Amino acid sequence: MERLRNHSDFVSVLRVRHRVSSADVVAHYATREQESIQHAKSSAPRLGLAVANSVGNAVVRNTVKRRFRVLGRQYESLLPENCDVILRAKKTAPDASFASLNEQIKTLFSRIARQLDSENWKSINQ
Repeated sequence: MERLRNHSDFVSVLRVRHRVSSADVVAHYATREQESIQHAKSSAPRLGLAVANSVGNAVVRNTVKRRFRVLGRQYESLLPENCDVILRAKKTAPDASFASLNEQIKTLFSRIARQLDSENWKSINQ
């Protein structure tokens, strides 16, 4: 799974204001438009991470980010192509077990895929 690295990429996803959340994670998502896809290297889903200082010290934040990266790679197949996702940790994320985060991210990615499919279906039928 590719990563979102530029500030402009993060802002473009957050500007769309689509999000789904669970107990410990909030996922913001958007699809890339055709013109930006041509500039990108591939149409694979991209993942960005947002873990604020309020989550914990540097060790705690890096642990949360490592967990998110592993789980993002594990469930990237659930996401449609050209989808950008930002996983934002809530303050409770460091206290959550890996199994709990695993289930939450799997559920979030499935919900994102369903919502994007229903949006595409609506735009085709209009």
